[in-house]
Amino acid sequence: MATMREPRFKLSRRLGVNIYGHPKAMKRFETTNTRKKKISDYGMHLIEKQKLKAYYGVLEKQFSRYVKAAMKNKEASGSSLLKILECRLDNVVYRIGFANSIRQARQMVSHGLILVNGKKLDIPSYEVQVGDVVSLKEKHRQNEMFSNNFMNLSTFNVPYIEKNPDEFSGKLLRLPNIDEIPIKVNEVAVIEFYSK
Repeated sequence: MATMREPRFKLSRRLGVNIYGHPKAMKRFETTNTRKKKISDYGMHLIEKQKLKAYYGVLEKQFSRYVKAAMKNKEASGSSLLKILECRLDNVVYRIGFANSIRQARQMVSHGLILVNGKKLDIPSYEVQVGDVVSLKEKHRQNEMFSNNFMNLSTFNVPYIEKNPDEFSGKLLRLPNIDEIPIKVNEVAVIEFYSK
């Protein structure tokens, strides 16, 4: 499985956004970014694309496939792209609260700790469908880190995912609306980047 190997904090500072949610990620941003460069339209589109790729941890080949699929969709391409990315299994695991980062969620999925509708699934890019129940395997529910994350992480209380604390699970109720997705990105600029 291909993964992004670039230094995370450095990437966050370059893009000007704390992509990974770590409190120290932007610590040196003010001191290193004293000279403001004028950014061209192409540069702005590129930065927006890189933000989205870095946030979801998707590499270029897979990301361009998602963009092509979004462009074929009948609804607005930008919102369609975000919905596709939000419905990835690793992201849903993160939104439910099993993991404190998308990277950790991806590792949990790859190691077979996650069940979808009661069946083990170890493909992080699997597209979760509306009505699917994503849960943690029974033997891992006593793990202190996972249970603490699930019970205490209120990072994302998104309205399109219903958490069930008794079953250690979450259910995708519906596709998210564009304003409910908790990331700040200009998705139209991303589509325009690929339209050129």
